[in-house]
Order: sequence, then C-alpha cells, then structure tokens
Amino acid sequence: MQIFFKTAQSRRISLVALTYIAFIALGMPDGLLGIAWPSLRASFSLPLDAIGALLIMGTAGYLTSSFFSGKLIARLGVGRVLVASTALTGFALIGYTWAPAWWLVLVMGVAAGLGAGAIDAGLNTYVAAHFSEGLMQWLHASYGIGITTGPILMTLAINALGAWQPGYLAVGGFQLAMTACFILTLPLWAQNSAPAKADQPRALTDYKTPLAETLRQPGVWLSMLLFFLYVGAEVSLGTWSYTLLTESRAIPTQAAGLWAGSYWATFTLGRILAGVYTRRIGNSQLVVAGLTGALAGSVLLWWNPAGWINLLAVALIGFAIAPIFPALISATSQRVGMRYSANAIGMQIAAGGLGSAAIPGLVGILARQTSLEIIPVCFVVLYAALLGLFGLAVRTKPA
Repeated sequence: MQIFFKTAQSRRISLVALTYIAFIALGMPDGLLGIAWPSLRASFSLPLDAIGALLIMGTAGYLTSSFFSGKLIARLGVGRVLVASTALTGFALIGYTWAPAWWLVLVMGVAAGLGAGAIDAGLNTYVAAHFSEGLMQWLHASYGIGITTGPILMTLAINALGAWQPGYLAVGGFQLAMTACFILTLPLWAQNSAPAKADQPRALTDYKTPLAETLRQPGVWLSMLLFFLYVGAEVSLGTWSYTLLTESRAIPTQAAGLWAGSYWATFTLGRILAGVYTRRIGNSQLVVAGLTGALAGSVLLWWNPAGWINLLAVALIGFAIAPIFPALISATSQRVGMRYSANAIGMQIAAGGLGSAAIPGLVGILARQTSLEIIPVCFVVLYAALLGLFGLAVRTKPA
C-alpha cells in the first residue's frame, strides 16, 4: 500500500476522494425508487401503496445500523465497517433484480437499509474525526450529486432498455466497486494523526464508550432531538412544497415544479459555498445563521403577499439550511464531549432518519385535518423550536 501512497498528503487526498465517491454512491439508490416504482410494481403485480412496505423495511434497517454504528466502528474499525456495508448494499440492490417474489424484495430492502445506515454514520464519524468542517460540507454536497444521478440512470435504463432492473444492477455494481476500493485501502483507514498526549485516544473513533453510558448524557439526547426536528423539517419542505403551491395557491404545475426544484438547487449550492467559508465563520454561527434564514423564509412562505414570494421563500429556505446538517455533525464533540461523539453521531443520524419519516407524515395529517396552509406555519414552528433547542444544546456542558 505504501507503494501507491508514499506520503501522508497522498494518503489524505485518496481518503477524501474515496469518502466523496462513497457519499455519491450513498445517494444514488435514494434516487432510483421513485422512477423505478411504476415498472417495479408492474413486475410483481402490486398495488400503488405497496411502496410503503419497502420504505418501512429500508428505514428499519437504516435506523438500526446507524444507531449502533459507534459500537460497530469501535469493534471493527471504520474501514471494515465500510467494506461490509457497501458489500451488503451492493448485493441487496442487485438482489432486487433477482428476487422471484415481493417478500424477498422486502428482505433485500432491510439489507440495503442496514448497509446505507452504516455507510452514512461511518463516513460522517470518520470525517468528523479527521477532516475539516469545510470538507464535511462538501461530503454532504456529494450526496446531492448521487441523488441526482440515480434518477438519470434509472430513466436511461427504462427508456433505452425497457426495464428497471439494469438501473439497480448498475448502482449495485457501483457499490461493489466501492467495496473493492475500501478493501484495497483498508490500512489507510486505520492511520490516524498522532495524539496530543500519549495516554489519550487519537480521535473520537478511538473511544470505545458503551452505548448505555452515552445514552445517560443529556447533551446526547438534545443532539438527537435537534437532528429529529431538523431532518424532519428539511424533508417536509421537499415533500409538501409542490402540493402547497399547486393545490392551495393555484400556481401552474410547471412553475410549481420549477419553484419546488429551486429548493434542492439552492440547497446544493449552499453546501458547496459553505465548504469554502465554514472555517472562517464557525459551525455555531453557521447553524444560527441558517436557522434564522430558514425561519425568515418560512415566515415569507406563510405571509404569501405575492406569487413570486413563494419562489423567494422556498429558495431562501433551501440555501439557508444547506450547511446545518454537516455543521451539526462536525460540532458533535463540542456538544457531547469526545468520549461520546462516535456513538452520538450514529444516534443523531438515526434520529434524523426517524424524523424524516415522522414529521412529514405529521405535517400531512395536520394539513388534512385543517388546510394545506398549515404547512408553512409548521415550518415557522419547527425552525423557531430548532433555534431555541440549539441554544440550549450549546450551553449544555459535555461530560
């Protein structure tokens, strides 16, 4: 291995490149299902709402592996966790195409979720331990590339080859290629920077803190609640903005699609720019500024004095919240302490995954019981609550 990576700089560049490519690979499967579903359900003669079962299975696997990722990393090391999780995800995605019955697809969904959760938590933990806040921002921008590429691949597969299976085969094969890369570079993932003192662990990944001890820390629970609310708010706007604009505010579907799409466009742009300015501004300032901007955008969306304000509001929220998730990950040790960070990062990601399912569903229930105009009110409440909760979290002294 030293033949190919003779210097510390070359090793560092190689690991950064691998983490970015792995996060692209992590995003690709998330963009496949929406395009593949009409063809996939026809293959198994399924009702329209059967997609819910597959989403539940995948989420269950994701939450399980991300929650316990700190324990896995402590026992196996980041490199081995990445090898196992990319292999599991790759075989599961390819397994979709071979499954003769729907229940086997659901089993594969659990496996794909287990792999994805471990990849997500493992890479976030490693980058938080060894790289700068700016690189963390760009890591999450890479996910946006993956989730954009996935639908393109599936569209090409269906239009050019007339089947959904080649799309999953391609992405599954890419995951297995990542497995090979992680195997070849396995020694690099174990190389950490020297510790400040001889009797101290080198980085947060070197602590082997029991999960039960981590869960006794108030700061960990505050951080988990932060991620639950933040990710829920992020996904809710992506889920409900189009419906709000078309069904409640009579905006034409093409314009509404463009405006809703501006959310993810400014979101990706915000993360790219945040990677440049994070070190100058600081994580806490980025989070406060982002939440304040998102709150202002939510108020604009609620106010709705003119049609074009909707575009401004949605784009502003997307741009404002872009750096929040990576900044919260990078500053985990400041909120909970180094000893609990590796466990806490996985728990935070699991809480975010739970929030991504629970909060959009709750917003939908409220909208059905009242009106769609309750949606921007929910965003105002969520971002105001997040501002207060973040202030409390940074004032809570870690153990």
